[in-house]
Amino acid sequence: MPDLGDPTSYLELPAGVPVFSADGAEVGTVAHVLADAESDIFDGLVIDTSRGPGGHRFADAQLIDRLHVRGVVLTVDAAGAAALPEPSENPAVVDPGNDEPGAGGKLRRAWDRISGNY
Repeated sequence: MPDLGDPTSYLELPAGVPVFSADGAEVGTVAHVLADAESDIFDGLVIDTSRGPGGHRFADAQLIDRLHVRGVVLTVDAAGAAALPEPSENPAVVDPGNDEPGAGGKLRRAWDRISGNY
């Protein structure tokens, strides 16, 4: 893994920064940071994996190990990163009437962000 530089905040993380799996494989680049800066809530990242199979993948904040000025490190290995869900407009939700934050809400926000519906 290359030198990732100093640690940084999700508030400062630019698009295009490389994303690495826990085992050091480059799995894509940051497409979007999903957060509510006013409430200081980091939801996760939309990762562009177009160099490999796939497209966009959603990494929940719990799957982010470290944020640096020149790279992000996930808590999952390369196989786990490849299995991350795609952001979708209509994610599967256990209780569609439940407005509590969770994976479904995060995926919906991810889709809204990349589709320009935010």
